[in-house]
Amino acid sequence: MKQKILWADDEIDLLKPHMLFLRNKGYDVTTANNGRDALDLAMSEPFDLIILDENMPGLTGLETLSLIKQRLPHIPVIMITKSEEENIMDQAVGSKIADYLIKPVNPSQILIAIKKHLHAGQLVQEKTQRDYREDFGNLSMLINSADSIDDWYALYDRLVFREMELAGAGSSMDELLETQKKEADAEFYKWVRRRYEDWVPDGCTGPDAPLMSPRIFPSVVFPMLDAGEKVFFILIDNFRLDQWRTVKPLLADMFNMDERLYTSILPTATQYARNAIFSGLMPAQIEKLFPDLWIDEDSEEGKNINESPLIATQLERYRRNNKFSYTKINDSAGADRLLREFDRLEANDLNIIIFNFIDMMSHARTESKMIRELAATNAAYRDLTEAWFRHSSAIDVFRRIAAKGYKIVLTTDHGTIRVDTPVKVVGDRNTNTNLRYKLGKNLAYNARQVFEIKNPQRFGLPSPNVSTTYIFAARDEFFAYPNNYNYYVQYYTGTFQHGGISMEEMLVPLITLTPRKL
Repeated sequence: MKQKILWADDEIDLLKPHMLFLRNKGYDVTTANNGRDALDLAMSEPFDLIILDENMPGLTGLETLSLIKQRLPHIPVIMITKSEEENIMDQAVGSKIADYLIKPVNPSQILIAIKKHLHAGQLVQEKTQRDYREDFGNLSMLINSADSIDDWYALYDRLVFREMELAGAGSSMDELLETQKKEADAEFYKWVRRRYEDWVPDGCTGPDAPLMSPRIFPSVVFPMLDAGEKVFFILIDNFRLDQWRTVKPLLADMFNMDERLYTSILPTATQYARNAIFSGLMPAQIEKLFPDLWIDEDSEEGKNINESPLIATQLERYRRNNKFSYTKINDSAGADRLLREFDRLEANDLNIIIFNFIDMMSHARTESKMIRELAATNAAYRDLTEAWFRHSSAIDVFRRIAAKGYKIVLTTDHGTIRVDTPVKVVGDRNTNTNLRYKLGKNLAYNARQVFEIKNPQRFGLPSPNVSTTYIFAARDEFFAYPNNYNYYVQYYTGTFQHGGISMEEMLVPLITLTPRKL
């Protein structure tokens, strides 16, 4: 079916060559020689795009544009004018025109503008699919050859880029990419199993260890403080690389950005990874040096209630006298309160802010059928993240910090992965409830399906009992108990979980935001 274009110009007879050109390109072109007729036609027939001359007698182009936008806001409008006056351009752009062309225009210019607004989706989809097909072999080769953490960072970055490009273009190739991501996660799991024990002794300070949770403050935050910067350390719980890329455009006009990835420790869960960040220690070291600040798995207390004291221990251990604040924000009221009291934060060298929304959304998605429907896919999950950030007070916190000229270190403690494959595990009543890792003394499982740690201390992990074993899920798997197995599997399949080994959980964003100078 031909796409219909309405073209209004008081000198329309002089544009017959343009009309012929567009008709030969397959468009159905209807003409009008004044704004009133154009408006009547637009209201009586369905058009895909409207072209308006700005300087028409009677109802001007701008007046016609305003009336069309009131009644038919979905139709793209291209404005053509002889005038280069800035105020006319401003009025047209302010009325949400699709494009603005200066006379004289040739047929090719008109065609390009039409294609941009009528065929952009199709053209982007075709180009995106073509690019992915060309990159498919390169990605497969990288999956099979990755042998350093930098290789995995680069591969994960490219997979996330392709995933978001295909999702944004409405491509049907996203299933192929999802299969490729699963292959990558399977190889990443094998690679981590071979390397992890070499990384974690002595607080992840070994020569082969990547930047990991306990080293974030010494490696990133402390050097900035030493340079005389006032630093805001903002941690968004459960924040993946693709979610960062979704909210990044909302901050682009405020900050210059230095992006990188770092590697979360295991388990990729708040109790372990976040406490490691704030203490600068592995969990076993926290338990040994500060037993009052470590909360065991079987305790009913919150697992992150001692974060501020742990920060203080790290500053003291490094003999730093930096004044700091710690704020945890669970809702918009908490962000509003921080904004009202922002002035008091300026006296500190370091201000630490935790946003828990994404973690709360992840849990709500598991428990709420409505939220599960809203975030049925990774793309929908990203969209909810973007909507939260755009419309909550969180973005106002970033604006206030930018306005004051302070730097931000933005990161997370771990990511999350959508789980779809159950793995049977048997444990006693003291076994923890996390779906991606388990620890206990009476676990029964297939050792070939898990990453098994029988000597927790060698991996920097506490050992509540002498026979404690940790097991970690791989890829998109989750642990399920044989009791009431079918219900359990149905309830948790398709939910977002963390704690195990995957690129999504372990390779997480670490961004330095420097305010743009106005």
